[in-house]
Amino acid sequence: MKLNKYFLAAGALALLASSCDDVLEETPRGIYTPEYFKTEKGVMGGLTSQYTHLRQIYSTYFYAWLECGTDEYTYAQSADNNFKDVDFTGVGQYNSTSSRSDNMWGAAFTNINTANGIIENGEAANLDASLIAEARFFRAFDYFQLVQIFGGVPLDLGSGELKFNTSKSRTSVRNTVPEVYAAIFADLEKAVADLPEKARKTGTVTKTTARLFLAKAYLTFAWWLENPKGIATYPACDRKALSGKSAQQYFQMAYDMAMDGINNPGDYGLNATYYETHLGSNDRNKEWLLYADHTEADEFYDGQNHGYASGGAFDQIFVWFPTSNYCNIKTADGVAIGREAAQEYGRPWTRMAPPIDVFTKTFADKTNDSRFDGTFVGVYHANWHRNGDSAMEHEGANGLKIQRDGAVLSFIPQVEGIDYSKNGAGVGAGILPDRADYVIGYEDLNRIIYPGLWKLGTYRTDNNGGMGSPNGGITRPTLLAKFSEFYLVAAEAAVKGATGAQSARDLVNVLRARAGKWVYSNADHVAKVEDYSAEMIAATPATIDIEYILAERSREFFGEGHRRLDLMRTQMYKEIAGTYRIAGNGYGDHVAETFTRDFKDHNWLAPIPQGQLDAMEMTDDEKKAYQNPGY
Repeated sequence: MKLNKYFLAAGALALLASSCDDVLEETPRGIYTPEYFKTEKGVMGGLTSQYTHLRQIYSTYFYAWLECGTDEYTYAQSADNNFKDVDFTGVGQYNSTSSRSDNMWGAAFTNINTANGIIENGEAANLDASLIAEARFFRAFDYFQLVQIFGGVPLDLGSGELKFNTSKSRTSVRNTVPEVYAAIFADLEKAVADLPEKARKTGTVTKTTARLFLAKAYLTFAWWLENPKGIATYPACDRKALSGKSAQQYFQMAYDMAMDGINNPGDYGLNATYYETHLGSNDRNKEWLLYADHTEADEFYDGQNHGYASGGAFDQIFVWFPTSNYCNIKTADGVAIGREAAQEYGRPWTRMAPPIDVFTKTFADKTNDSRFDGTFVGVYHANWHRNGDSAMEHEGANGLKIQRDGAVLSFIPQVEGIDYSKNGAGVGAGILPDRADYVIGYEDLNRIIYPGLWKLGTYRTDNNGGMGSPNGGITRPTLLAKFSEFYLVAAEAAVKGATGAQSARDLVNVLRARAGKWVYSNADHVAKVEDYSAEMIAATPATIDIEYILAERSREFFGEGHRRLDLMRTQMYKEIAGTYRIAGNGYGDHVAETFTRDFKDHNWLAPIPQGQLDAMEMTDDEKKAYQNPGY
């Protein structure tokens, strides 16, 4: 691949905590050289940049690739081709110039090369083995994402496999999938052995973090070996592990490693409720194993504008994509819901919309299961009092009054008699007798007004009682991995035949019981102390299959960037996301259509970005062979 002699550093790292003794500190540096990596300061600087690069990947349009075009999201009314191309419904083209998986490719190899330098030079710099293990974790993390997305990728960046590149190279050779996974396993197994039980700084990786990703890598490789749908791999090779182990052995290894994580949590574990796991004021809690950190305290270290972000490389704006055009929702006397820097609101870009079946099937239980209320904005509330209007109430539907902070628009289960004829709330909402709020039934959702994504929404501490800065880059950390995933990784492996002390149903029910515990209702803005754990467990099927595991993963991780890789790993994309239902682009559109995705066999792998191919000094035939088939 095209590599310069020295790789650009990823940039300045966000502060990871308020305490000066518990943060990663970095003086921004433009490049890392071989000489610099021979010093302890150089190695430590490179190590800090490993965390920074997560912000480069998980900021803007890579999120569109991870989520849009799955059963969780389709394109919304204001979407451009960053979203339409990956929907596979004839509204765009998915190719080597349009796939936003290029964000991952573009950021990963620079970071891998930095990790190579740390690992090679760490001992010479008298670096502790636990610090070298952090670099091993991130090298494996990047390769794991790459191999899932693109298939086999190069381990040699110009100076030898897994070596720090110090030469200019304009060519590249892709390794096979088993070769890449062998490197991933070696790094993660060493990371599990050498990382500490407790994080050295807030947000740094530990044994627990490494165990989760090693369990996921074992699980994903087991699926690849089994290959139930007979999907082609690239570069072409036998579906055999270099170790000689079978798919079933890797499923068992995934189960065992996930159970090790559950039984040896260190400082991590499940929160008592789902709600508190995603509450903005409770960010960086014990359930968060890995995140791309951000800070409200300093724009420079955060790398983005806190007043107005425009989508730059480090702008954390992806939660705007699934935020609908709620600012057009008005009371009957014309008072609009204001744009506010708060979890329920934020900046509406209307680029991604959840299909109807998300609400009628995946989150069918909204009474017992707190995860619907802890994931979505199911009700948009009046906030005029934070926008300079001192009135205690305004006029709503049916001549009734809406109180300040009261419901203006509610999304509700389908009922007879919703009257959409009066363009309710100015957004085509309906009216029901004796209700002051306007309503839209879940079967009537369209691409312009729909429930937003509360769990990842804006959170600021500087609103000072007003609307704050809703157009600024999101200053919350970007959540990448949670402790709860151990349970579903182990459960998935158990469904595939792994054995142990806990069955798939046992493991799933740990999370379902937790989901039945309520402490707060986002819909009503009131405390709600209720426990429906028994009801949740009773509703769990006696036999758990892969479709149920995928449904539970969606309920637990909806919108967190897992979905496309989940469907690719299990080869269930066509069954789960092949069709979806939603109404049109207009406010008054409430007649759902069924859309079928034309997902072709070569789409199981993403295309190698065209920019990579153009940069290499290779023949056209060599470049064609480098590209994944079908592109």
